[in-house]
Amino acid sequence: MLDTALLGVLLTAIAIGYGLGYRQATRRRQQHLSSAPPSQALSRDYFVGLNYLLNEQPDEAINTFINVLTVNSDTVDTHIALGKLFRARGEADKAVSIHQNLLARPELPQHTNEQIQLELARDFMALGVHDRAQRLLNILLENSTDDSHRYAAKQLLIDLLEREQAWQEALEVIQPILKQRPAMRRPAAHWLCELALKEISEASRAMAKKHLKKALQLDENCVRATLLLANLEMDNGHCGRAIERLDCIVHQETAHIPTMLPALKRAYLRQDDEAGYEAHLFRLLEQAPYTSIIIALGELVHQRDGVDKAIALIGEHLRAVPSLGGLDYLIDLYIESQRQSGKETPDTRLLLLKHHTDALLLNRTRHRCQRCGLASDALQWQCPSCRYWGTIKPIIGVEGE
Repeated sequence: MLDTALLGVLLTAIAIGYGLGYRQATRRRQQHLSSAPPSQALSRDYFVGLNYLLNEQPDEAINTFINVLTVNSDTVDTHIALGKLFRARGEADKAVSIHQNLLARPELPQHTNEQIQLELARDFMALGVHDRAQRLLNILLENSTDDSHRYAAKQLLIDLLEREQAWQEALEVIQPILKQRPAMRRPAAHWLCELALKEISEASRAMAKKHLKKALQLDENCVRATLLLANLEMDNGHCGRAIERLDCIVHQETAHIPTMLPALKRAYLRQDDEAGYEAHLFRLLEQAPYTSIIIALGELVHQRDGVDKAIALIGEHLRAVPSLGGLDYLIDLYIESQRQSGKETPDTRLLLLKHHTDALLLNRTRHRCQRCGLASDALQWQCPSCRYWGTIKPIIGVEGE
């Protein structure tokens, strides 16, 4: 059965065959007054290429198709398609050869040349030769009068600068097109967060705060910017302001309440306000009955009122919203309760349950990308698979929150 690469070659071969047939029909019309028969060389080479393809020899087929086609305005699109096919197969070096060969043809129109330059920039990016890709894209932006080519060049340049972590340069390129592309406001907000992190590490906290506020202007739902601002407020001794910041996350993205709980606990405990922390947790529980909130409350009650009060609280909430993590914590409390009551060895049934919940939690995925489905144990602000920003969130449900 043909794989995806062979299917791509087959489609290209069909396009080539159509182009060759059209050209030969045109030649026949032009030669209808002449007694000389039309050339059959191209047709023979074309069918040789098809034979290679059907015998699952795609490299030989592609090389034959390249040799069949002379570079002119009728065939340049097919050459570009072959270059794309090589790049898709992971052979970007061959794609570079094809596209550079096309650029060496001075007779091609400017619009076509710019299209080829875009493809060549993509080839260089696939090879990791970012400096050459960036030079090509900058030349296009300086010289092209075609809006579609300029826009495509900007998109590629933004992608390249992001991969290079050149956040400030990426922001400068994206700024003029934010009105036309509001979806780009989210990645721009995260680039500002990246700049803020660098400034925090260099003790430039005022500049970091400025960038984080700008990030929230671009994307009012940027949880990451809110978390970083809250931490800056705490570092400056303004725990009340930090709590106000963290409370905004409930409205920005409910799924990220578990993400902000450690910072919320730190802010309240720095003020020595355990009662305020407990009241805040109960408010959060009414809005989102997540396992992390239930366990945080259980730990407070455990420390203050003892293990049996914690068992009663956790058991009550788990009846309404059962979860694997909550059950595991409840089993821990029961085991501790038995030990406190003087039982040297806890009930073997409890230990067996604990063994099973530990095994299940060991393989549990804590976060998942909402766009491509990538599973991740730790929270990452940019998905390493689809490379979208802010799409990885805590998993909600029986196995999650």
